[in-house]
Amino acid sequence: MSETLRFWLERIMTVEFWVEALSAFKDLGPLAPICLAFVESLIPALPLVAIVTINISAHGAILGFLYSWVGTTLGSLIVFLFFRRIVKRKLMPWFSRKASIQKALDWVADRNAAVLFILVSLPFTPSSFINIAFGLSDFDEQKFIKTLIAAKLIMMLGLSLFGKTLSISFTRPVYLILAVAILAALYLISVHFRKKHGL
Repeated sequence: MSETLRFWLERIMTVEFWVEALSAFKDLGPLAPICLAFVESLIPALPLVAIVTINISAHGAILGFLYSWVGTTLGSLIVFLFFRRIVKRKLMPWFSRKASIQKALDWVADRNAAVLFILVSLPFTPSSFINIAFGLSDFDEQKFIKTLIAAKLIMMLGLSLFGKTLSISFTRPVYLILAVAILAALYLISVHFRKKHGL
C-alpha cells in the first residue's frame, strides 16, 4: 500500500504527469487549462508558475499563455466581485469589527492604480489578499478590473516565457539556466515590492 502511495505521490509531482492529464482532456478544448488557472485564484496554495508551465507544455506557447491568462483573470475577478458585491454589502458591519479586515482596508487606502498594477503583475505577491482587500474597499470597481486585466497579461507573459524556456530545457539542458534566471528575477522583484508595500 505504501509503495503504491509513494509511486503516485512521486508521479503527480512531475510535469509529465500533468501534461498527460491535460492531454487526456483535450476534447474539452480550452476548458481544462482555463479551469486549472482559474482554480489557482480560489486556492492560493496551488503554484501558478507550475500551472502556466503545464499549460504551455500541453498546448503550446500561445494557447498556453492565453488559457492561463483567461483562467487566472476570471478567477481573480470572481473573488473580487464576490467580496465587493456580496460580502461588502451584506456582511461589512460584521467584518469591519475585525482588526485584520480594517488593516487590509487601511492598506488599500494608501494604494493607487499604478501600485496595484505593479503588485498584480508580479507572480510572487499575495493575489488572493489583493483581490479580497480591494473587493472590500471603496476602490473604483472599473479601475480595478481594467488594471487587473492588464496586469495579469504582463504577469502571464513573464510566466509564459519561463514556462516555454523550461519546456525547451527538457531537450536542451542549457536553457534550464535561463529558466532559473527568469524565475529568480521575478521572485526577487516580487519580494522587493512586497517589502516596500508591507505585504
